[in-house]
Amino acid sequence: MEDTAKYLIHADFVADGVVERTDVVGAAFGQTEGLLGDDLDIRDLQDSAKLGRIDVSVDSEGGQSFGTITIASSLDRVETATLAAALEAVERIGPCRAQVEVERIEDVRAAKRREIVDRAKELLASAFDEGAIDSEDILREVRESVRVEDVTEYEGLPAGPHVATSDAVLVVEGRADVVNLLQYGIKNAIAVEGTNVPDAVADLTHERTATAFLDADRGGDLILRELRQVGDLDYVARPPDGESVEDLSRGAVDVALREKTPADSATLVSEPDDVDESEETQQDEPAVADATSVDDVVGGTPASVVESVTADEATAATDGSATPAPASTSSATSTVQTEPESPTEPPEPVSKTVGDHVDEIVGSGTVRLLGDDLDVLTEADAEEAMETLDAATTVPRVVVLDGPITQRLLDVAAQRGVAKLVGTSAGEFVKQPAGVRVHTADDY
Repeated sequence: MEDTAKYLIHADFVADGVVERTDVVGAAFGQTEGLLGDDLDIRDLQDSAKLGRIDVSVDSEGGQSFGTITIASSLDRVETATLAAALEAVERIGPCRAQVEVERIEDVRAAKRREIVDRAKELLASAFDEGAIDSEDILREVRESVRVEDVTEYEGLPAGPHVATSDAVLVVEGRADVVNLLQYGIKNAIAVEGTNVPDAVADLTHERTATAFLDADRGGDLILRELRQVGDLDYVARPPDGESVEDLSRGAVDVALREKTPADSATLVSEPDDVDESEETQQDEPAVADATSVDDVVGGTPASVVESVTADEATAATDGSATPAPASTSSATSTVQTEPESPTEPPEPVSKTVGDHVDEIVGSGTVRLLGDDLDVLTEADAEEAMETLDAATTVPRVVVLDGPITQRLLDVAAQRGVAKLVGTSAGEFVKQPAGVRVHTADDY
């Protein structure tokens, strides 16, 4: 049957009690018998080799059983889809109420098509006599072949061949960045493949000397922010503004890596430099103004008044022993003789991490929706978490909940495009979308 199967039906089930594999198979046979007529009866289809055996895997926890059902089919698309829908009519497994849901129908022939395409490429490359070609073309093809073959995987992520053994790693954005660095002999790069940093990359940054080599754009800033929260970066390197790592020349790569900065002092591309410029202006401002700027320094007092102030008068004005003078003269005296006090700058707001939000939410009975910069979008009662998330006008990046993460909340988060869910606890999920990362408060 495996050689002739065209489709594989994959279904998930949940039962309110402890059941075994034979209970699941019996329910599939018994509750679909006669439902679709004799032509689509499971037993008859198996006898005629049009349907494979029913493969079942079952796990039990907390008084519930859950698992998967897999059936190989050589029927056509319509018949296979109809038979798959019939499986969802199963309402009891053994003595327990149950629910069956078809996850997907896999086209087995797709794998065969890939094999045919790969073989066609081999034949196209080797079976035809192309005649003489330019030596430069030969060298370029050989280099490209070696460069692409060197791309390996580390925990499912594109990486150079030395990532698993090197004492230092480069964290880049995508596979194209890894390939470009391999061209220049850099074989310890690993790609995060998106703005959500995988756990494998975060763990690597704790274990190795880690340098983030990210594009000089907002996407690179988002990855850098999360790496600072979940990882342990040592250095940050950025290409020139408007350029990507995958497009850099060898010289540009060398310059960017030589000019890397410690992670603690690295700035984001989108951060304003207003504060730094004002500080530099205050530091560079002369203590005594020149002849063209005296009026600015002393608040409009003529320069002749400034020059007529004696040392004794300046001392008296400083220690408070002098008789109060007119406002203009006093202002001029204090400005010239004493250091101007720096205006008190308001403290910069401190950016909160996910851990800070978790500390504030746990025990409060609320749910908090956070944006791309971990700013608070919405806060509501924890019991209304699903409704609040579903109604949010701006899709949150992180959801922090004072309560357990349920399957229904996880499904809503996946539908809305949430990147991370944090709750006080998380159980076993029948289906866990790959795009949503689930954490508990203990992780922070």
